[in-house]
Amino acid sequence: MAPTVTHIQTIERALRTGAPHELLGTLRAGLTQYFGATGVDLLVADYSSSVLQPVTDLPHTDRPLAVQASPEGRAFISQEPYGKYLSEDGAIELHLPVTVRGDRLGILTVRLPEDRCTPQAVEEMTVLAEVLGHEIVVAERDTDLYMQARRSQRLTLAAEMQWQLLPARSCARQEYAIGGQLEPAYDIHGDNFDWSTTADTLTLTVTNGMGEGIHASLLTNLAVNALRNARRAGIGIADQATLADQAIYAQYQGAQYVSTLLLFFEIATGRVQVVDAGSPQLWRQRDRSVERVAFEAQHPLGMFDETLYEAQEFQALPGDRLIFVSDGVYGALSGAGEAYEDRALARAIQAVSFLPAAAVPRAMLEELRAYREADPDDDALVVCLDWFGRSPAPSQ
Repeated sequence: MAPTVTHIQTIERALRTGAPHELLGTLRAGLTQYFGATGVDLLVADYSSSVLQPVTDLPHTDRPLAVQASPEGRAFISQEPYGKYLSEDGAIELHLPVTVRGDRLGILTVRLPEDRCTPQAVEEMTVLAEVLGHEIVVAERDTDLYMQARRSQRLTLAAEMQWQLLPARSCARQEYAIGGQLEPAYDIHGDNFDWSTTADTLTLTVTNGMGEGIHASLLTNLAVNALRNARRAGIGIADQATLADQAIYAQYQGAQYVSTLLLFFEIATGRVQVVDAGSPQLWRQRDRSVERVAFEAQHPLGMFDETLYEAQEFQALPGDRLIFVSDGVYGALSGAGEAYEDRALARAIQAVSFLPAAAVPRAMLEELRAYREADPDDDALVVCLDWFGRSPAPSQ
C-alpha cells in the first residue's frame, strides 16, 4: 500500500514548487483548505529587530507591530506559539514563530475557528511555519519581496552591503547558540560578524570596522571575504589572519586596516583558539561572575606588510556566555563622560542573563541607548554566544 500523503507534505510540496514571491499566498491556500483558516498573515522582523513588518504588496505595507508590545512580539521573543481568543466571532488568532536553525525571521499569524485549533493542528502549523522560513531563505535568491518588507525605513548603501554580508542574525544547534545585532541598523558602516560551522568546529569572527560610509563598508567587505577565502582553504585561524592581512595591505598600503577578533572552537572539547587582531572585546559570564577576557593584542589586519599572527587558547565551559562588543559599545560615553566599559557593561550583561542568545544583543543595545544621551558617533556591535558543549556519547 502506498504511504498516505499528509497535509503537511502537500503544503510543503506546493511551497517548494511555487513562485518565490507567492509563498504566503500558497501557504494561505493550503491552510484554508486543510485547517479551515479564515486569515493568514506573515510578519518579518525589521533590521533593528524592534518591529514586525507585514508582508504585503510592496512598496506599500500595513502598520508595523512593536516586538515589545504585541501578541505577535510575545511569540517572536519566546519562540513559542501564542494564541489570542477573538470573542466577536469565536475565532482564535494563532501566532507561530518563523525560524530557521535559530535565525528568527518573523511570525506567521493564522486565524481559524476555535474548534479547529486543536493541539495537533497547532503542532502541524508550527511545523509549516518553520517550512515557510526555509523557503523564504531560498526564495531570497530570486526575489526582493521579503528583504523589502523588513525595512521600516530606507537603508543606506553602506548598510545594504553590511547586512548582505552577514550569515544571519542568529543560529543555534545542540552545542551552542549565537545572536548578533548591528546599530544603527539602517546606517551601519563597518562593524560586522561572521560564523561557519562543521560537524566538529565553529569559526567566529567579529569585525570592528574603520571609517565611515561606503569606504568603511568596502573595507569590511574585503576583510570578511578575504577571511572566508582563507577559511575555506582549510587553514588555521592564524594563517587566515595572515592571508587577510596581506589582502588588505595590498589594497590600502596600511592607510586603512580592520580590527578583528578570530575564534576557532573545538565543539567536542570547548577548546578555543583566538587571534586578537584589534579592538573587539570578549566578555565572559560564568555562573554569576562577569569579566573581560583579555588576550595578547596583535596588529589589526592590513596595518603593516607581512604581519605574522599567532593563536592563543582558552577553555569554554558548558554554561558560559561569551559577549563580543565593538568599541562603539564599550567606549560609548554617558552624559557625565564615563565610558560604558567602566561599570555599566558588566551590569548590562548580568541584566540580560535570563534572555536567550538571539535576544541578548538587541536588549544590550537598548540599554546602551539609554546610557548615552546623544546619538552614536560610531557603529555598535554585540554578539552573544551561549556555549552548551557536547554531551559525552553514552557508553555501550
